[in-house]
Amino acid sequence: MVAASKRTFTGWLLIALQAFLGIGAMVGGLFLVFDPSGNMMGMSIELMKVTIFPDFLIPGIILLLALGVFPLIVMSALIIKWDWKIGEKLNVFKQLHWSWAFSLYIGFALIIWITVQVYIVSEISTIHIVYITLGLAIQAVTLLPSVSSYYTKSSSTLIHGGTKHVAS
Repeated sequence: MVAASKRTFTGWLLIALQAFLGIGAMVGGLFLVFDPSGNMMGMSIELMKVTIFPDFLIPGIILLLALGVFPLIVMSALIIKWDWKIGEKLNVFKQLHWSWAFSLYIGFALIIWITVQVYIVSEISTIHIVYITLGLAIQAVTLLPSVSSYYTKSSSTLIHGGTKHVAS
């Protein structure tokens, strides 16, 4: 597969989906960190049918970092394809830029997060459906041929083991 030279609409859509997730999760995570009781978000600890945490502080930190900050980092890498040695080591799709793989990972993480949340609260609400759909959309758009071809490394990059710095 030859790397596409120009980002398509679907590539920009993936970036927008990551931004939407990252910003939303940062806001939600910050609310839970600043008010672990959940009152700022209209939630109470009694929502948890399975008591894992005494309050929402730990879930807030996880939400803030894993589904807030990290998707924004991946979003920036999707835009400029910057090098990250740890990202490359954790990339199971060596022929593709690490940001492409991590976009897929974030889709899985979001689906797992929402599934666990539904288990803990023992009910499904509209927001759960919206975010499961977002996780599936991130995965589907990431897997589109037009997106994966844009993030395919050139053969010379694969031979030398690095990634190119490409700004578009």
